[in-house]
Amino acid sequence: MARYTGPKSRIARKFGEPIYGPDKVLSKKNYAPGFQGNNRKRKSSEYGIQLREKQKAKYTYGVLERQFRLTFERAQRAKGITGEVLLQLLESRLDNLVYRLGFAPTRDAARQLVSHRHIVLDGKVANIPSIIVKPGQTVGVRERSKALEVIENSLSGFNHSKYPWLEYNASDKSGKYLHIPERADIPENIKEQLIVELYSKQ
Repeated sequence: MARYTGPKSRIARKFGEPIYGPDKVLSKKNYAPGFQGNNRKRKSSEYGIQLREKQKAKYTYGVLERQFRLTFERAQRAKGITGEVLLQLLESRLDNLVYRLGFAPTRDAARQLVSHRHIVLDGKVANIPSIIVKPGQTVGVRERSKALEVIENSLSGFNHSKYPWLEYNASDKSGKYLHIPERADIPENIKEQLIVELYSKQ
């Protein structure tokens, strides 16, 4: 499956949630897209509900199926509750941390900043969005990229205090990954146990 590049509002309407952030279209049309979206009342099966939750997580973090499965398998091998570890691994991705630090307005934009070599990890240029950052490492903006308009606009008025597992340094536009966030601190509305149940059937 290729990465989705269509209208973000269509996906938000599919799940009935602003998974990409504030959405004017969703606020006006809070029902599924399509000709009969407002009248469609299907009863979902257990499998359908679980699959929907997995798709929501994939779209939210911008991860393709193969990457998502590999991340899930890594979570299974780790200590702790598999569903929570899965979300913690997704939160630890470099592109997600670039987004959480306010360097980009969306995860898609964060992924592009990383791919275009505007981001450094511990002072070295990193261009792989899926890198799992470890606590203690520092994510920053490359020196020659600090004046980029997209970064300046995104940082303007950004509230870094809402993510206590990150320590932002405004003087050099960098942030330290202090610790892996607790599940209660992760703001995404994802029922991770449903994803675990889905994979347990496969």
